[in-house]
Amino acid sequence: MSMPALMPVYPRCEVRPVRGEGCYLIGENGERYLDFASGIAVNCLGHGHPHLTRAIADQAATLMHVSNLYGSPQGEALAERIVANSFADTVFFTNSGAEAVECAIKTARRYHFANGQPERHRLITFNMAFHGRTLGAISATNQEKMRDGFEPLLPGFAYATFNDLDSALALIDGETAGFLVEPIQGEGGIRAATPEFLQGLRKACDEHGLLLVLDEVQCGYGRTGTLFAHEQYGVVPDIVAAAKGIGGGFPLGACLATADAARGMIFGTHGSTYGGNPLAMAAGSAVLDVMLDEGFLDHVKAMGDRLRQGLEQMIPNHDHLFEGVRGMGLMLGLKLKSDSRRFVAHCRDHHGLLTVAAGENVVRILPPLVIEEAHIAEAIEKLSEAARVYVPAADD
Repeated sequence: MSMPALMPVYPRCEVRPVRGEGCYLIGENGERYLDFASGIAVNCLGHGHPHLTRAIADQAATLMHVSNLYGSPQGEALAERIVANSFADTVFFTNSGAEAVECAIKTARRYHFANGQPERHRLITFNMAFHGRTLGAISATNQEKMRDGFEPLLPGFAYATFNDLDSALALIDGETAGFLVEPIQGEGGIRAATPEFLQGLRKACDEHGLLLVLDEVQCGYGRTGTLFAHEQYGVVPDIVAAAKGIGGGFPLGACLATADAARGMIFGTHGSTYGGNPLAMAAGSAVLDVMLDEGFLDHVKAMGDRLRQGLEQMIPNHDHLFEGVRGMGLMLGLKLKSDSRRFVAHCRDHHGLLTVAAGENVVRILPPLVIEEAHIAEAIEKLSEAARVYVPAADD
């Protein structure tokens, strides 16, 4: 059997970017694409942002890696800034969102172990969830397409219906450690938790001594118009997994926790060779510089409102294809009445617009957080023209 040098685990399309400029990607033959995918919500500052690229270049020329055997002035400084601007008291830096989720799972289990209740190890998670591709992360989802061929999986998870508080509460027993939930499901179809649902989970945690663990890998770091999405729900979590936008394109993730939730994470309980290296910390600090600048998050909210308005105004002109808009801020989903993956490919290949497919026939629209009204107008024009000439498959 012939096997390519690059392991074929992705169905890669014909777009082959070699350069990025702001909100655009340029292919190897000069093709130009409006990037409303942002590397799946990663490139929050777009491509080639001068402050981010300068910080990475300067740090690369100074010090890239030394290992966590030594003190980390760079990591301490970034962690202190994150703590100062969030619910958290402490931060562990990882290289990815999946690693951040792994750390969050371990932190939750270790909390109950430290409290003398090691039997409380089971996290209640939710249908259509996506938490990453490690064995622990795929064990936390009940999606067969992700689990197939990887059994036996990690025990310690129970699965409830998203946005159905009663189904989650019914699973609480003496082995429950807490809830692991995305405030807005990304891969699952841009499905936002209702305030009643997320607030109900918080109340149940308080009543039963459980931990509320939020996966904000995709919806966090400014994506919804606040630094973290849970801020818009009036909910304070115990643990949060963050990544994607946190490094603006540089591989970086983080597990944030309160001092109480992290009480079991002592010397030797967790680690990472590359996590928190000086180069990653320079990228994370540069992103935070921009994101915490006065007016940045207000801009995200304003552009999110404008983008939603544009999408909603477009839908009646193509109501044979589009059903509605969902999501928050600049994490929006365009619900289709047919296969969203075919439409995403059509927009990409024929109209130069990059988006991302998701569950429930949703097109994820995840532009850089630095977009302007002109980018939104261009995206709406491309979507409208794509819809005008698009012919769904007969079996859609």
